[in-house]
Amino acid sequence: MASNPKPAGYVDDKQAVLRRLSRIEGQVRGLQGMIEDEAYCVDVLTQVAAVTKALEGVSLKLLADHTNHCVRDAIERGGTDADEKVDELLAAVERFARSR
Repeated sequence: MASNPKPAGYVDDKQAVLRRLSRIEGQVRGLQGMIEDEAYCVDVLTQVAAVTKALEGVSLKLLADHTNHCVRDAIERGGTDADEKVDELLAAVERFARSR
């Protein structure tokens, strides 16, 4: 993890993000139960798709917060930090796109 003296971009939405992650955790536990109960494959796959969509939503929220907070601040300050944050953002977007 990169160390950063400034608060994370999602700090204002931290509780909402944590709630979303808790719901996703519950969905994953539900998936485990479905497998233990030998639920129908298509039903399990439907729930996997729902968890995936929920995680993508969290990812997009974090990406937006990072862009609007960390990247915007760096660009306003200018200099090499701005270049580094833009490169970091592009790398994050590329990782996210490849995971889809």
